[in-house]
Amino acid sequence: MPADSKPSREVGGSKDEPSATAPAAAPPRPKRTSKAKAKAGMFPNNVRKLRQAAMMSKAELARRAGVSPLTIDRVEAGCPSRMDTKRKILEALGLPPSAREEVFGPDPDQG
Repeated sequence: MPADSKPSREVGGSKDEPSATAPAAAPPRPKRTSKAKAKAGMFPNNVRKLRQAAMMSKAELARRAGVSPLTIDRVEAGCPSRMDTKRKILEALGLPPSAREEVFGPDPDQG
């Protein structure tokens, strides 16, 4: 062996062995469901249908109603909301307050 050549060293072991630095295969993640959809107490409503009929995006409805797009998303998913939020959404859709029950369904607080 010549004096200037050095034996090669393999850092990760032989090619048959998995490298210690190689990432382990992660198990598949279960599908995530939003917390809003996982909770009980969902109330079906017609907000999405009316918004789409008005050719309005969630962001546009949120801007007109003065609420966040996340609030619109939650309301459309059927999460409970404040009466003031419902009033703002009705107003943004150009509907009178008397349309509340047709849009949001019967009030769950009243029997």
